[in-house]
Amino acid sequence: MIEFFFDCSSPWTYLAFHNIQPIANEFDVEISWRPILVGGIFNTVNPSVYAAREAPVPLKARYQKKDLADWARSAGLAIRMPPSVFPVNSVKAMRGCIWLGRELVPFARAVFETYWGGDKDISQDAVLTEICKSVGVDPREFFAGIGAQAIKDQLKANTEEVVARGGFGSPTIFIDQTDMYFGNDRMPLIREALARRTASAA
Repeated sequence: MIEFFFDCSSPWTYLAFHNIQPIANEFDVEISWRPILVGGIFNTVNPSVYAAREAPVPLKARYQKKDLADWARSAGLAIRMPPSVFPVNSVKAMRGCIWLGRELVPFARAVFETYWGGDKDISQDAVLTEICKSVGVDPREFFAGIGAQAIKDQLKANTEEVVARGGFGSPTIFIDQTDMYFGNDRMPLIREALARRTASAA
């Protein structure tokens, strides 16, 4: 099994979300989608992210913008960086992913597309309502569902779990529970790991 801990507020997570699905299909491996709040991770174990945002290195920032554009082109995705609102409060969207459970993929994809491609603020109820309607989710049921304490608790638990297992950002990916990978650019390594796993089981 692949465990995919993710927050839709990250452009690199959007790339990984898109790129890992064909790899999982190729090896006939199930993906366990694990929504988190990446801000909670940064606050707990990786505050250097905030320092880098406040005082970016100009040459590095310029290259990162190019790097993201190159990866987006390779994946065939539209990513605007930075969007008008950045960072964005993704808590409602991520609670929505928890609430939808196994049916979260179309919703999460629409959240990524709306924020990173459409430059709309996914913290706003009106935007989330549009997303729900676009994927056939009743907005009234959605907002009632994400208000449940159990949903809030599960999102917090997922975030705490990934930190406890060594994660420090989004996306954090595990194969068979203990083999951890971070970031979209680890996809070739994940594919190799799955190939080794398949070969050893043959």
